Amino acid sequence: MTEISSMVITHAKATVEEMEDSWHGDIELVLSQLYSNELVYECAVLKTCNRVEIYVVSSKGSSVLFHYAKEMGVSAKIVEFYDHDESLRHLLRLACGLESMIIGEDQILGQIKDFFLMAKEAGTVGKVLSTAFSKAIQVGKRVRTETFINRGAVSIASAAVDLAEDILDGLNDKHILVIGTGEMGTLVTRALSHRDMHVIYLANRTYEKARDLAEELGGEAVMFDQLEKYVHAADVVISATSAPHYVLKDDLVGKVMEGRENDLLLIDIASPRDIDPAVEEIPHVILRNIDGLRVINEKNLQMRMVEAKKAEVIIDDELDLLKAQYKRQKADAIISDLYSQSHGLRHNEMEHAINKLSAYHTMGDIERKVLEDLTHAITNKILAEPTKKLRNAAEYDDDKFLDSVSRLFDIRPIKKNDEITNKS
Repeated sequence: MTEISSMVITHAKATVEEMEDSWHGDIELVLSQLYSNELVYECAVLKTCNRVEIYVVSSKGSSVLFHYAKEMGVSAKIVEFYDHDESLRHLLRLACGLESMIIGEDQILGQIKDFFLMAKEAGTVGKVLSTAFSKAIQVGKRVRTETFINRGAVSIASAAVDLAEDILDGLNDKHILVIGTGEMGTLVTRALSHRDMHVIYLANRTYEKARDLAEELGGEAVMFDQLEKYVHAADVVISATSAPHYVLKDDLVGKVMEGRENDLLLIDIASPRDIDPAVEEIPHVILRNIDGLRVINEKNLQMRMVEAKKAEVIIDDELDLLKAQYKRQKADAIISDLYSQSHGLRHNEMEHAINKLSAYHTMGDIERKVLEDLTHAITNKILAEPTKKLRNAAEYDDDKFLDSVSRLFDIRPIKKNDEITNKS
């Protein structure tokens, strides 16, 4: 069976800027580019604010991904290439929150589900990746149920609030402006709603969304075209939009800071970035992005080491089950073709025999059913022992035996789209 290969770019090795530079186009475009390669049977992509991951099913996955990374202009210093077993372990750890910048965070599990669904809707995943991603989602849920890995866990959004508290020695009586009311912006606002501060301003291009969130969590919705006014009034700005361009440019921030002597803290947790890096050169402006959350994660990691070890035990057990599932699938693919081939031959020969007998005798439904049952039973009994041998060979990784059976019975190799059997 063709196996999974993956390339992974994350916060562990790459800065926000390097991750932005390694990404070109939207998810659908990247999936289309990958899947158009005749060597790629299946593919899926994960992209969050601190990771870009590509999974392919291919007989030459490492080569495909290496060349793709080269085309993307990705530096070898920030990318990891994983083989089948490494990809599976990484995906399970990822779903459990062990690979996240904020250990144990819950948001990644929903992101994995969403990106997997996008790949399914694009028609680029089949049995191999469906098996892996379904197992990862199941294990992510199990770990959060059976451990306290996410108890008190912070998301990137709440870590940004913690970072603001650290830098400003608390947020009491501070004016906070949150730009963006999508998933990340909502999480920021929720985290802020539990703090003691003067006021939360919420800005969004769609005013109604900002107004609804303000009514739910407290705060004041503001018009997006009045951004300059409210940046001027703020002590902290946390930006988390999905805009493809800078929302806060250096000229706007420069105008806001004219004559201002108190600091303005800007925290950018968007991907791609919302805030022009050039603003850092403006006096009294403090700019932090996702890279600045590493300190928060170090504190978080110390608190969760015990629960992480429990999660690792679960992952080891589930990884063994997943590998066993793939082994069964390897044999089952051959067995399925063997049965299909044999029963096709059985049916043709039975019809040939019936035609001969019909020349001498009238063949009724009873006679046809007897012959059908007879040939069906003979075929299944002949294949029963080979089926056991094939499954046993798969269990013990005897690929030579499996390949020999495939050649002996002229079972064709997998072709593109063969494994895309279920998109429901």
